[in-house]
Amino acid sequence: MYGQYLEQVQQQKPLVHCITNYVTVNDCANIVLACGASPIMADEAKEVEDITSICNSLVINIGTLNERTVAAMVKAGKRANALGHPVILDPVGAGASALRTETVFQLLREVKFTAIRGNISEIKTVAMGSGTTKGVDADVADEINEQTLPEVLQFARRLAEETGAVIIITGKQDLLTDGVHSCLISNGHAMMSHITGSGCMLTCLLGAYLAANKTNLFAACAAAVAEMGLAGEMAYQPNCGTLTFRTRLLDAVSTMTGNMLDGGAKIEAL
Repeated sequence: MYGQYLEQVQQQKPLVHCITNYVTVNDCANIVLACGASPIMADEAKEVEDITSICNSLVINIGTLNERTVAAMVKAGKRANALGHPVILDPVGAGASALRTETVFQLLREVKFTAIRGNISEIKTVAMGSGTTKGVDADVADEINEQTLPEVLQFARRLAEETGAVIIITGKQDLLTDGVHSCLISNGHAMMSHITGSGCMLTCLLGAYLAANKTNLFAACAAAVAEMGLAGEMAYQPNCGTLTFRTRLLDAVSTMTGNMLDGGAKIEAL
């Protein structure tokens, strides 16, 4: 079922405009290529409208903010909205500083997002204007588990309704909702938290999936999240170092097929 969304990416080869952070930009470009799409990494305000115009989707990641890139994000986002392109937000570290939080709120005011992906602390900050984000890692108190799932799902659904976006909360288990449909995804490996950029890469993967599957946005998001987690499972080896794991993760995405995704996706409807 979900493999068809990967196959659409591989067949259409969409162009994804990524405004991302300089810590993970190379990995983000590589994972877009690995899944079958093509990336353009451009964050100069004088050109972002032109670049977005020739692309099929836009990814905005606030991981390394400055005033210049904030202006570029707003301009690109508005242009993508005017063109009807999917726009994906990764509110990295929202709640950790006033600038990050204010930038997220500005983007939500000025740009309509198709999907918003973050850890639970980041999404709570987006939803409620407060949080206990420690750097870019979710606070342990905010972990999704059997006891907290109903509460987390409720506010995620409310945020989806308010923003019109698919809300994607990633962690040990990944929670997705568009306000109507919801699911829990259990793919992944603990090693993914030991490399920089696994979340940023997933957000760019979402950009590729949404560009190629505009008629079923929720299912496309679920497929992208499942592929990333499944790739992590495939990448792990006993005594595997972090650099080897990162390389194997990209290899797993590049060799993934629709049938492999259908066979390995662990997606539970809620």
